[in-house]
Amino acid sequence: MSLIHPTAVIEDGAILGANVSVGPFVYIGKKVRIGDNTTIATHAVIEGDTTIGKNNRIFSHTAVGTIPQDLKFNGEDVQLIIGDNNTIREFTLLNPGTKGGGSVTKIGNGNLLMGYVHLGHDVIIGDSCILANGATLAGHVELGNHVVIGGLTPVHQFVHIGDFAMIGGASALAQDIPPYCLAEGNRANLRGLNLTGLRRTMERDEINLLKVAYRELFEQGNPLQEVAQSIFESTTSDKVKKLCEFIKTSKRGIPFNRIKNEDK
Repeated sequence: MSLIHPTAVIEDGAILGANVSVGPFVYIGKKVRIGDNTTIATHAVIEGDTTIGKNNRIFSHTAVGTIPQDLKFNGEDVQLIIGDNNTIREFTLLNPGTKGGGSVTKIGNGNLLMGYVHLGHDVIIGDSCILANGATLAGHVELGNHVVIGGLTPVHQFVHIGDFAMIGGASALAQDIPPYCLAEGNRANLRGLNLTGLRRTMERDEINLLKVAYRELFEQGNPLQEVAQSIFESTTSDKVKKLCEFIKTSKRGIPFNRIKNEDK
């Protein structure tokens, strides 16, 4: 029995790996490459210079690789690269890169993109991230590994979100969120560490070191960059160093409630 439905349209030049399943009324463009054991459900559209890895599940009515939503786009050669073992649910929209942003949108491995998720041009996502229904990432957003973004949450262009961070649902994020942290609200502010996520993957001693660093950084009212540099130089914890390095290199700033000296 064929794994390609007779109503599917696959342009000459497209490359499909072994055991790729293509459902009814799917369109696959001529520059598309799809890895082994990937399934593509009914009415999905995959076009452009798009590379999809192995063992992905692409659900119905997704639009993958359509041109970026950028008025400056003028038909340049741009790419969308998707890794392995991702789940891309219904009505998700994934755009390739743009010339001004590096020309590549890249998604890692093992991610879950729920329904109506949008990834704008030049977005970079690591591994094992979860984007809930209706999460939308503007252009040039970067996510680390194991990031969780709640439903109906928009993320402003050029925002960076570090490893193991979590953004609450129905938030609106306009600044960078350091690794291991939890943020929520409109506009989103830090609320503490993402302790639930950390406890699943990290030893208690390491979490305790992050707690101490978080308090020094965000709850003492001292200059953030100075504190980050001081902690970075004194700590032996790689994870605390990673937290401080993210803060030191942030371009959009970190959203948190600053304590005034008279409030201390």
